[in-house]
Amino acid sequence: MAGEVTVPLLPCRSIDEIADFYRVLGFEQTYRQTRPNPYTVLQREDIALHFFAMDGFDPAASYGSCLVLVPDTGALFESFATGMRSAYGKLLVSGTPRMTRPRKRKNTGDLAGFSVVDPGGNWIRIFPLPGSASRDADQGEQAGPGAERSGIAKAMENAIVLGESKGDHRQAARILDTALAREQDSAPATELVEALVYRAELAMRLGDGERADEVLARVRDTPLGDADRETLAETLAGARDLEQVRRADRPPAS
Repeated sequence: MAGEVTVPLLPCRSIDEIADFYRVLGFEQTYRQTRPNPYTVLQREDIALHFFAMDGFDPAASYGSCLVLVPDTGALFESFATGMRSAYGKLLVSGTPRMTRPRKRKNTGDLAGFSVVDPGGNWIRIFPLPGSASRDADQGEQAGPGAERSGIAKAMENAIVLGESKGDHRQAARILDTALAREQDSAPATELVEALVYRAELAMRLGDGERADEVLARVRDTPLGDADRETLAETLAGARDLEQVRRADRPPAS
């Protein structure tokens, strides 16, 4: 038999709170029920997410998660990001809800995925469909057998697994701090900037705005040639998003 469909049922604190958030991402509420149990369905094209509300539910203690496979992770990320900027004036990069940027992960075969952590604390993990253009591009850019990886590149791989897959932002930050202290003067500029931008994002998830500002200043001060800037286009766009969030979060001058 073929054509089966699997739909996740995810917990939340309030079906109205969850629906408002997903509308920002371009979803439509196709079903809403308050009795006997609060329940809602959010749909965006072929992505369907079902949510049920629980009394006393704590999003911080949620284990809710699901995989969503899409043809183009980059395009979907940009669409979600546009909705967030329009609704909130910034990309949500820390706290709950939030969204991570697409990054390759060694524990997924170097596929570039990103996650949305919604108001229910659910991790919606988005990756390329088998056979999609974005998946083929990810696999085509993998290092060949025996390719040597720099210390910072290896640290980034490990930090991304901890930060993006496990949500252990503190340990991910420690790994990067160790690598940056050891290799910041010898690492290729592109790898250094990628590590610094991710470190700034981790700092913001940990509520350390001063550390984020310090690291973003190092990004701005790192000399880059035109070829480097082209290679780092998405990473530098991420740095600009982080700077915008920091400006928005600073209290107005008295």
